[in-house]
Parts: sequence; structure tokens; C-alpha cells
Amino acid sequence: MKFKEAIQQTIRREAMFSPQAKLLVALSGGADSVALLRVLLQLGYACEAAHCNFHLRGDESNRDEDFVRQLCEEQGIRLHVTHLDTEAYAKQHQLSIEMAARELRYAWFHALLEADESLQYIAVAHHRDDNIETLLINLIRGTGINGLTGIPSVNGRIVRPLLDVSRTSILAYLDRLGQAYVTDSTNLEDDYLRNKVRLNLLPMLEELNPSVRKTLSDTIRHLKGVARTHHHYIQEQLGRHICKEDGGTMHARIDHILGFHSPEDFLYAWLYPLGFNPSQLADIHQSLLTSQSGKRFLSKEWEVLRDRDLLFVRPLDIGSVVPELEVSVLQFGSSFQIPTSRDVVCVDADLINLPLTIRKWEVGDTFVPFGMKGKKSVCKYMTDRKFTLFQKENQYVALSNGQVVWLIGERLDNRFRISENTRRVCILRIKK
Repeated sequence: MKFKEAIQQTIRREAMFSPQAKLLVALSGGADSVALLRVLLQLGYACEAAHCNFHLRGDESNRDEDFVRQLCEEQGIRLHVTHLDTEAYAKQHQLSIEMAARELRYAWFHALLEADESLQYIAVAHHRDDNIETLLINLIRGTGINGLTGIPSVNGRIVRPLLDVSRTSILAYLDRLGQAYVTDSTNLEDDYLRNKVRLNLLPMLEELNPSVRKTLSDTIRHLKGVARTHHHYIQEQLGRHICKEDGGTMHARIDHILGFHSPEDFLYAWLYPLGFNPSQLADIHQSLLTSQSGKRFLSKEWEVLRDRDLLFVRPLDIGSVVPELEVSVLQFGSSFQIPTSRDVVCVDADLINLPLTIRKWEVGDTFVPFGMKGKKSVCKYMTDRKFTLFQKENQYVALSNGQVVWLIGERLDNRFRISENTRRVCILRIKK
């Protein structure tokens, strides 16, 4: 199949964009990006180009910028150029130079799309060999099924029309056009893992199987279908078994997780996107096989807790919200109706001193639960009510003169209830 026809077939099969779409082509000046720009223009797509000067290779960086300016002038298309202090950004954010350049590049591309509504997609020049290298790198580092599918052909507004063609066919296409391109000297070094795979590992694999690139590319295509099926099934199970609560907290029954045909897959799909690494996921799975409650695991933004027969997940900052109370005092009469919401209680205003003190419950706190006569410790009350550890940690009390008036959002102290002797009622309402 001819080069242009192969690209058009990929665009149509993956439903990347319509013939009327306007594309922003990421143009470095290297062979791949130059071929992408030229073939899209030959296929009749409207394009603009974007070039990042990262200032990492001295004169080479400026040479690349001069080249793409000339190319875009020859092709009659608009060129966007930005100059980036990649090393300073990498140092500030504690990133590798490679990752810093990636973050800066894509942030700028998306900013261009936001600034110009006529631009719909960012076209980048990853090709079949890049895809194979990504598969091998993911295998070396360790990965799940998604990592075995290589680079996505469509990722939001990023599209990759060259994913089905090889680097060799790209160079042959440029040679037929008589089209020049620039070469990044760092691509000829093996300092980085990708270059080690490209320059060392793949040639060794080709000695074992001369058609290994096609074999791996076909494997990626098959695995993408498997991954889609697996993802659909897993998401269906997550939706069925994960219960969502207010504030972002989630929970699932442990027996449901362990009853899943692969509990590890269930936990990976649920918790890996929340920042839990494979080692933590293995420990979480192990904790489900024991009867030990109270085991905690932390990612940067989430916390996992096993509590009795449930596994809870909550945002780390959820415990920082202290409830605020709206307080109003009214004359009490026969027409007064007592609210039934858990967020509101009514107490005898003459039995309390305002303002009330609000704090988290403490060991030693006692109260008389509404409807009862004897005192009960707040701790025992919560245990009897089967509060989770998360709920216990975030339970607040409202006090008057050191006495618990209200276990906020849960239960009133019976000593402060409205009675036939009440003259004024104090309404306590949790602010939303």
C-alpha cells in the first residue's frame, strides 16, 4: 500500500478527524514530523504548524527553528514558534529534561487550540517503530494491559496518523519527494532508555526474528481489542460494586472484591488511577485476605482504609472541613414544628450558653443520646452504631459549658431537648 493511502486508511479507521478539520501539526523539523506535515497537506487537510525551541542543543536548536520557518514558508502555512527554558522548568519541578520538555510542549499546544477555535486537533508524528519501542519500554518497566497497547492513536485532541507506518517508509516517502529534514544528534546516542531500545535492543531482536517489528505491531493491534473488552468489563464491575458517598469517599464490600475472578485487576482499575503503585496494590490485596481492620495506605491525594467488611477510599483533605453551625433563637409555641433533617436540631435555648464550642470528639466525651436516660461515651455510641474509622475520625461535637449538646449530624443530647417547659428554642443547622 502506498504511503499516502496508508495514512488515510489509519485516519478513517480510527475516526481521527473529518476531512474539514483544521490540524495543528507538531513540527520539530525531524523526518517524522516533516513527513506528517507534507502527507497531511497532500491529502488535502488544512494545517498550521507549531515548533518548540527548547534551547537544549545550542546552535542545533536554532538551526531546527530556521529550517521549519523556511519549510512552512515554502508550503504556505502558518507557523507558531515558542522558546522554552526547559532546564529551569525541569529543575523547578524536579523532572527529567525529557519529561519537562514533554510537559511544556503539550501545555503550549493545548494553549494554542484554546486561543484559536478553528484549530481542532494536535497532530503528532509518532509512528509504528515508536509504538513498538513504547511496548518494549513498558515491558521492561512493568505494566498492565493498557501499557501493552502502546501509544494511543487518539488521546483527547491529540491524534497520531503515522502509527501504522514504519520509520523506513517515512524516509522513503521523503526521499521520493526530495524533501530535506534535520537530524537531532541526541537521537544517535544511547543515553536514554528509548534510545537504548531503538539502537541496541531492537537490532538484537531482529537477529532472532527479522520480521519482529511487524510481529510486535500486530500484537499491539490484537491487544488493543483485548484491552477494550477488558476495560468495558472492569468498568461495569466497578460501577456495580463501588458505592460513592458525599465528599468523594468511596467504598466496596471486601467479599465482593475477593469474589471477583481477579481481585488484583479490580484493585488496579480502581486504585492505580488514584496514584497507588503496584507494590501498594499488592499490599492492599494482601490486607483483604486477613481479618485485620485499620490498615491504611496513602497516595499523594488519597487514602485507603480496610474497616471490618468494607474497603474505603477517600481524598486526603476530606478531614479538614470543620462544620459550621447557623444558630437562631425563636419563641417556642404550639405551632412550632421540629425539623426532621439530620443536619438540624432544636434545643432548649435556656439550657445552653452561646456561642457553642465545636471540636472533634475526644476520648472521655459522654452524652445522653436522645430518647435515653443514662450517659454513654461517644466512643461506645459510635462503635455500637458501627461507625467506620473514617466516620469516627471526622465526627464533631457541639458543647456548652463542656457538655456535649449535639453529636453533630448524628444525635442530640437528651438533656437539652425541647420539653413542655421550653420557652425559647435554639435551632442549630449545619451550613452547607
